[in-house]
Amino acid sequence: MAAVTIRNLSDEAHRALKVRAAQHNRSAEAEMRAILEAAVRPEGRLRLGAALSEMSRKLGLTNADVEALAQAPDTRPAEPMPFE
Repeated sequence: MAAVTIRNLSDEAHRALKVRAAQHNRSAEAEMRAILEAAVRPEGRLRLGAALSEMSRKLGLTNADVEALAQAPDTRPAEPMPFE
């Protein structure tokens, strides 16, 4: 697990962090982890798997459709795209 050092944090920010941590019944370190997690991994973020699943539901694709696609792969080499 990674460790992070925050340098030059103002005294005011440090005090506010301690107050916020106390309000959430956490240590200052646990509060910092929670703040960073929420900032970089918000709950409303787009998840690729969920987006693809939703698209396939809207299109009416079934597991049988996916299995049929997997059984008949195109093994021919790709043709280069003409740029003329």
